[in-house]
Amino acid sequence: MSKVHQQVYKFGDKLTQEQLDFFKKNGILQFRGFVDKATVKEFLGEVNNVQNELLNNNIKKINGIPLKIGNDTNDKKFIQRIAFTSHYSKKLSEFLKDPRLAQLVNLLEPFEGRIGENEKDGLVLNHYINTSNSEFKQLGWHTDSPRDIFLGSKIMPMLNVGLHLDDYPIEKGGLRVLPGTHNQNIFGLLFRKKYFVDNDPDPREVGFNIEAGDLTVHDGRLWHRVQCSPFVGELSRRRVMYIPIVTGAYRPKHANSPTPFYHKLALPRLEQYRESLKWSAVKARSTKIGKSTWKRLKESINS
Repeated sequence: MSKVHQQVYKFGDKLTQEQLDFFKKNGILQFRGFVDKATVKEFLGEVNNVQNELLNNNIKKINGIPLKIGNDTNDKKFIQRIAFTSHYSKKLSEFLKDPRLAQLVNLLEPFEGRIGENEKDGLVLNHYINTSNSEFKQLGWHTDSPRDIFLGSKIMPMLNVGLHLDDYPIEKGGLRVLPGTHNQNIFGLLFRKKYFVDNDPDPREVGFNIEAGDLTVHDGRLWHRVQCSPFVGELSRRRVMYIPIVTGAYRPKHANSPTPFYHKLALPRLEQYRESLKWSAVKARSTKIGKSTWKRLKESINS
């Protein structure tokens, strides 16, 4: 792992020039104690209530986005990824109106940004745990840009803003990023790694020492992954709420929204198909994906 030091800031009245410069260079910011421990506990209660409502009502998708279901440490069913979480919690929806979050749009200048509560996947709750029955222990290398292609639009800058609900020192795994890759060309953005299949450590990657209540912000064009915890059970538990800050045309989701292709691709355990899912093999089977998708991909590369 890279010896690059990940700077940790405190969020003041506004973003400082130092913070803006650091983000422009590296594509990532970390703010210590963005919310206090009492608020973290309150949010965890809200998340639990949302999960219970979804499970009790046998809801499998929200606005076309599938829920990821796993088994907890006691082999009890729980939801490992919830999209549009704030649609089921007034308190979490109110949090998205925090004026400090609104200031983060300045990181997207000269583009105009907004909090996408009803766009992309909305407020996402990711719940990682390393158990024998868990299918959501890690997440391979990826950027968040190709989904724009699959949705038929030009790749646009966006921010992924993560509010962390558990202490997670770097030794436990968690978020890894390749600093500066948000400034790469289109070829590097699409082909530097094998999307979601490749989860191997990179000598240039940077990890984070996270405390519950911390906020991380990373450019969606940055290569990033989630390292599987070396611990199992409760010690491996990692919960993060991701807030999308987006640009471009307003594209809200609704109950009848179709499931995007990239979610269909991510449903299987992709680690089982590391060789068959190399980009060369995927391209050779492009007819299964659809000619229109590859046409948009080519147009994006040439733009």
